[in-house]
Amino acid sequence: MSQAERSHSPLVSVEWVGEHLGDPGVRLIEVDVSPATYEEGHIPGAVFWNAYGDLRDPGLQTVAREELERLLSRSGVGEETALVFYGYGAALGFWLMKTHGHEDVRMLAGPREQWLGPGRAWSVEAAEPDPTSYRLEAASAALLATRGDVEAAVDDPRQILLDTRSELEFQGERFWPSGASEDVGRAGRVPGAVNVPIDRLVAKEGVFRDDREIRAALEGSVVLPDREVIAYCTIGNRASQAWFALSQLLGFPHVRVYYGSWVEWGRRTDTPVER
Repeated sequence: MSQAERSHSPLVSVEWVGEHLGDPGVRLIEVDVSPATYEEGHIPGAVFWNAYGDLRDPGLQTVAREELERLLSRSGVGEETALVFYGYGAALGFWLMKTHGHEDVRMLAGPREQWLGPGRAWSVEAAEPDPTSYRLEAASAALLATRGDVEAAVDDPRQILLDTRSELEFQGERFWPSGASEDVGRAGRVPGAVNVPIDRLVAKEGVFRDDREIRAALEGSVVLPDREVIAYCTIGNRASQAWFALSQLLGFPHVRVYYGSWVEWGRRTDTPVER
């Protein structure tokens, strides 16, 4: 099934976004690792979330719920707001809000540049929505895996640890996808993890591959609908894309993201590492 045919998926088109510009019940959120691109131009009315500065603490650990609530307040998000994520970290924002129980979350899959077209242009004005008050639910253990959960899964045949990083990262040749491997932590993988690089599920332009391609990428692996899957990567972005593909597109019922991912696991000295 192609992306356009996924009538029940939370993916939205640029046409849908265009029709809802200015809708007070819809909040567009661009998620990236730097505000530079957003400042050069973004979808009109969108707010910016920094995947590092807003969604992680200075130690690159999961941001506290109170901090996330403050982010939602200054983003003008209430309990009934329809959230539409786009950009580099769109799936991460989508998964994080679902983890905290937000009901209406959607995503513009694919490159942010698809917005540019006949009658559509970037805005350079930073959105300044009226602040809100939003008390989030605690993160759901059904969607978020902790380091302890991963440790318990290592020798549990009912659970699958899905490493969505590149083959070089999986083999221990790199720590970060950019190539750094010294003085940042131990390179390698969680013992027993299986490797399905995210580019087998998502094309380079950020478009999810069709369902048949995703199933083919999983064929021969132990990543099956009747297993409990914990996905991880380096900081959670690729893992959240895998979570979206498996849970939202293929309907896998038990998929979690280890948000700490390798930046937590590889930097510790008391976690087992396989190479």
